[in-house]
Amino acid sequence: MSAFSETFTLALHQLAANPTGADYLDRAIASVRDASARGANICVLPELFRSPYFCQEMEPRHFDLAEAIPGPTTEKLGALAAELGVVIVASLFERAMPGLYYNTTAVLDADGAYLGKYRKAHIPDDPLYCEKFYFAPGDSDFPIFTTRFAKLGVLICWDQWYPEAARLCALRGAEVLVYPTAIGRIESEPADEQARQLDAWQTIQRGHAIANGLYVAAVNRVGVEAGIDFWGHTFCAGPQGEMLAEADDKAETTLLVTVERSRIADVRNMWPFFRDRRVDAFSGLTARQLTTPDKPGR
Repeated sequence: MSAFSETFTLALHQLAANPTGADYLDRAIASVRDASARGANICVLPELFRSPYFCQEMEPRHFDLAEAIPGPTTEKLGALAAELGVVIVASLFERAMPGLYYNTTAVLDADGAYLGKYRKAHIPDDPLYCEKFYFAPGDSDFPIFTTRFAKLGVLICWDQWYPEAARLCALRGAEVLVYPTAIGRIESEPADEQARQLDAWQTIQRGHAIANGLYVAAVNRVGVEAGIDFWGHTFCAGPQGEMLAEADDKAETTLLVTVERSRIADVRNMWPFFRDRRVDAFSGLTARQLTTPDKPGR
């Protein structure tokens, strides 16, 4: 019999953009304290929450923002987690060694224990998202974190677009996928294109929830930093892709979402996608490109 309770509450911390370069650690701690007082069990912070989104430019001085994981931030957040009895999911800039850095999320359990880290697997290289300059691709193999309240799959921002990552987390037992995120509109793009991108971002993640019969939460920052208007819209979707909560694109806020664990089994029993997967037919997924077979199916 599972030691987990039937319900638990996610806190999704949509933090404001940071155009001044301030350190937002204390701001995040205050937000976690407030969420805990409101009944949160698992607190998820946005991608690279301590600093501005420095990847808009390729500038070596930004490597000074990186730190060891575990290290000073995980120690401070671990103490906070133990004090409040909450799980904290914290996205940080990791220095593995000089010249080797990762975009990494650490998980602190409700007793303060450091459970481990996930290093972002998919690294974008787009206008104002120059992440390949800073981060090596992760080597964490999509781990699952068994916390006091739930089994978490932790992925990061650009990972949101890849169904394989979500599926592997689900196959390892994740009940909730959380995506710390820093995504927004490039101000020079047309308004209709901006709207399509936001819709696509939510749609594909709701698709991960549906395809895997679990909860998905994406946690973004909101507001303008240089050329990016971070669009907020932090949200949580249920196992049928239903929108359970959504923030707007205007304000810093914390969404509290109560998760019903039994919904996962109920939906998976109704839509048995895992039973019907043709695992014998998927070997091509490990190839970059597939050529047309000599003898196509008839």
